[in-house]
Amino acid sequence: MDIQWYPGHMKKTRDLISQNYKLVDLIIELLDARAPSSSLNPIFDDLLGNKKRIYILNKADLADEEVNRLWLNYYSEEKKDIILMNSRDGSTKELLNLIDKVTAPMQEEMKKKGRKPRPVRMMILGVPNVGKSSLINRLAGRASAKTGDRPGVTRGKQWVRLGNNLELFDTPGILWPKFEESTEGLHLALVGSIRDEILDRQTLAYNLVGIVRKLYPGALGKRYGIEEVGEDIEVMDRIGQARGALLPGKMIDYDRISRILIDEFRSGMLGRISLERPDNKGVEAAL
Repeated sequence: MDIQWYPGHMKKTRDLISQNYKLVDLIIELLDARAPSSSLNPIFDDLLGNKKRIYILNKADLADEEVNRLWLNYYSEEKKDIILMNSRDGSTKELLNLIDKVTAPMQEEMKKKGRKPRPVRMMILGVPNVGKSSLINRLAGRASAKTGDRPGVTRGKQWVRLGNNLELFDTPGILWPKFEESTEGLHLALVGSIRDEILDRQTLAYNLVGIVRKLYPGALGKRYGIEEVGEDIEVMDRIGQARGALLPGKMIDYDRISRILIDEFRSGMLGRISLERPDNKGVEAAL
């Protein structure tokens, strides 16, 4: 599934990051726990160099618990600071403790040089709709940034003060100009990081059926009370019949059933599903 999306405001966001990253001590990069490889933005390495980073596998409650552990082990072996989080209702204590740990040497260095202590400055980055604004709200303890379920809700730039010791520079979500692998665009579309308005929902839903059947056999049958036999399109037809997504003449309403499938995957109603594993990252075998 070939998807390319890099509107003008993303070029502005890239410039915003490039112009301001030197102001911060630490980068917090959010990844979608269901697709950690695809949501790891390659342009950040070019923009940020060796700036210290903390990675958050966000929306971890929607991803396969065992696969979450595999990803934690994978990044830990690469000596990267990483935690799991559900920013909507999860605790931020682990993140705050990790921030303290990572920035302690910086603070100690300032003391040695006789500098007046100042708040740790951080920049939060990620693809669209990965949960940055919701995380900021959790950290700040108030509705400090507009949030929503659509990519690109947060615009412009803003500093958010988090208590006396932390300041956070928020940026809009950003993608990159061209996806190297077709699965990157597919997975980002499935998790909601690309605007639905530019997508072929029916093709997206058809691919979703194939992926779920391959990685989590029985999940669709359990959710919709159908038999998972035959071709993917036959399974999709049965789901349409089970949900009453029918046009006149009892024809399947593919637009409606596509919306149902995508929405229920994103909300976790199909179960805890991970699209990627660290041993293959792209799950091409599922397509």
